[in-house]
Amino acid sequence: MSSHRRTPTFPLALAALATALLAGCSSLGHRAQTLADGARADVAILETTDIHSNILGYDYYKEKADPTLGYERTVTLIRRARKEFPNTFLFDDGDTIQGSVLADYQALAKPVGCDEELAIYRAMDAVGYDGGTAGNHEFNYGLGFLSQVTGTPMNVDGGKRKHCAGPHFPLVLSNVYSARDGQPIFQPWTVVTKTIEAYSPDGSRLAVPLRVGIIGFTPPPILAWDKQKLQGKVTVSGVVEAAKKYLPQLEAEHPDLVVAVLHGGLDTHPYTTEMENGGWYLAGVPGIDALLLGHSHTEFPGPHYAGMKDVDAERGLVRGVPAVMGGFFGKDLGVIKLALVRQGDRWVVDKRDTHSEVRPICRPAGKGKTPDCVALDPQIAPLVAKVHEAAIAYVNTPIGETRVRLSSYFADEGNMTALAPINAAQADYVRTELPKTHPELAGIPVLSAAAAFRTGFGGPDDYTDVAPGPLTLRNAADLYFYPNTLAAVKTDGAGVKAWLEQSARRFNRIDPAKAGEQELINPRYVGYNFDQLQGGLAYTIDLTKPAGERITSLTYHGKPVTADEPFIVATNNYRANGGGHFPGLDGSNIVLSSPDGAREILARWIERRQHLGPAELEPTSWHFAPVRTRGLVVFQGAAGKQAVAAAAGLRDIRQLADHGDGTATYAIDLSH
Repeated sequence: MSSHRRTPTFPLALAALATALLAGCSSLGHRAQTLADGARADVAILETTDIHSNILGYDYYKEKADPTLGYERTVTLIRRARKEFPNTFLFDDGDTIQGSVLADYQALAKPVGCDEELAIYRAMDAVGYDGGTAGNHEFNYGLGFLSQVTGTPMNVDGGKRKHCAGPHFPLVLSNVYSARDGQPIFQPWTVVTKTIEAYSPDGSRLAVPLRVGIIGFTPPPILAWDKQKLQGKVTVSGVVEAAKKYLPQLEAEHPDLVVAVLHGGLDTHPYTTEMENGGWYLAGVPGIDALLLGHSHTEFPGPHYAGMKDVDAERGLVRGVPAVMGGFFGKDLGVIKLALVRQGDRWVVDKRDTHSEVRPICRPAGKGKTPDCVALDPQIAPLVAKVHEAAIAYVNTPIGETRVRLSSYFADEGNMTALAPINAAQADYVRTELPKTHPELAGIPVLSAAAAFRTGFGGPDDYTDVAPGPLTLRNAADLYFYPNTLAAVKTDGAGVKAWLEQSARRFNRIDPAKAGEQELINPRYVGYNFDQLQGGLAYTIDLTKPAGERITSLTYHGKPVTADEPFIVATNNYRANGGGHFPGLDGSNIVLSSPDGAREILARWIERRQHLGPAELEPTSWHFAPVRTRGLVVFQGAAGKQAVAAAAGLRDIRQLADHGDGTATYAIDLSH
């Protein structure tokens, strides 16, 4: 052990004073062994969460390496933390076995056998975990698969009654019960023991056992989210109710420390037993000494939670309980550094020296620069090499076909072929899923908003272009470039109009009387913030008017939209939480926050339909208001694509000049 981590020697009087000052510290469990008051120990609780089977830093959709994600780089952070802290416990917060092409391959394309350990668990066992819980996505493949791959016999319909290969660490879950016998399908809690390094008041190093109790929770809405797989097979309780039921049993074992492993985030709305993100309320249950969070795909501590009641979003405390949520997809490691001091025959937490942090695998880089990411751990890739190669082959399997060219070359000018499948898939998902948790909203019209992510910013090849023919999972990634999750917001006609007005800032104001050329596109407004809405909506953008006054006609199924007319809009988590600074979108009106990726939702929608043609894809929902201009209105794009515009019905676009570098200047006639 490095000498700089040794606790300095305290005179006895100073030790007594320190003990008195710590009288308000939170209490941990009792221990049988007697240690002198003033003994100290630092214990780091390490957390991974929402890995979603992203084992390697690899994008299966684009078939190339991606250093900004992947468990193999999180492992580097884990090993560094273990060198930094003398005492560590490592836990996983769930959403581990689902969420990547590799995961789907092992669950659906070629299911693993009873004697075969799941690839993600094989990788985790190489690192060594002390425990974990099940997230909501653990249930996506059904109880039989979950029972098998976790090595957990379950007395439920479809569950495995025999032991299969599972992770080499305990999984705990206290709020999901078999409908047959009312018993938890996983052990609700357990106690893990490690010998830790501590220091006596005089600085002498001690080796003492530390008994850590862990109790797990999953989001109660799993019964709605996976109704077909779970209905009649399991029951679910609220997280607070489960904690109050099982914590007394756990405390009877006299652990030194109790860690709640909750696959959920923080929500201060009034508590219900169906609350999806019950972490704030769970932190208020006596007996919990540290709280691990997940599910929300955000980071805690972090600015997202600034200003939340009784939450310290800088040091990582929730109602006084140290807590952490370590990102998703292997992008981060959560760390709670607990400073323990011995007082009255028990360990207590010194809150003054305790804090949480989220450690990312990549540091931000400047525009156009490669992210500064930690090196991958070389032990992980060889463990999953065979299944990785099989998953690559799987991603090239056709999922359907298109009779329409799906292109973003002229998305700014009205070709919505690349956006129509996204909008259709998002709206379909929301219409299906929203009534499960909000039946009172079932009758409200659902619209969908999508933006073309690839509109030439990165050069002449930075466009989506899927030719008619077979569609694969890679094509779904081309259509939906970013790994957003889906969200839905409740708004009204005025909110929809404000949304569209903000999007229309993508364009410069056009002066009809100006003789010279005028640029159509505002270069200060990025393409991924030009949302285009569909779902029965039709609207007109008048470029002669100032920003904020350009939506001159707005109808829903042919009738004018009124200001107070209610709507649900399907979008992504970035936009719904305030990304792009759209009016009325700040996260407060989200009615559905799905952990499902928008890209995966799109792929599944294509698989269900198989054939995409004009009948399956809604036509362009908007057009420019006709205006005759004295001079040309121009824009920049990829060279040689005029025929693409014409085939999409944009016959008023013509190429003016080929720049010789793959780009060209086009003119658009706005008079029609």
